[in-house]
Amino acid sequence: MNRPQIQEYPEWANTYISKVEGNAMQILTEQLDDFTSFMASLEAKADYAYAPGKWTIKEMMGHLIDSERIFAYRLLCFARGEKTPLPGFEEDDYVANAHFSDRTLDSFIEEFKLMRKSHLFLLQSLNEQELAKMGNANGKEMSVRALVYIMAGHIIHHTAVIKERYL
Repeated sequence: MNRPQIQEYPEWANTYISKVEGNAMQILTEQLDDFTSFMASLEAKADYAYAPGKWTIKEMMGHLIDSERIFAYRLLCFARGEKTPLPGFEEDDYVANAHFSDRTLDSFIEEFKLMRKSHLFLLQSLNEQELAKMGNANGKEMSVRALVYIMAGHIIHHTAVIKERYL
């Protein structure tokens, strides 16, 4: 899969895409073990937030799962030729309207693994023409390929945030 070009995604996506070095599919696959092992090591801090009003580790994990589902839905829609613009989402509202604190960190880890495995099957089924297709989400044009890189980079970004601010 070729790296997405700058015209294939909105400016905000560069935060994530720029963090992906190498093969995005390989990174997504490696994150199944690497990221989930890292998160499992944080069980003792699962309810910790580094400052008032900031997400806990469990809320961060819930955010990552919600976001990946949304990225995958957008990716599927665009790959299948959907022309209807898709809505945006307010990540803080999603977290505020969930009850992530009621769950265990292990349950999030298991859910992430199953979700990511499912998404990998979808991604592996796409050809270069489908990866190049464009769609509109939150008023911005982006390609399927860009969404693959966003999915990988989003985990890389938040792993760095956790290491810098939570540990």
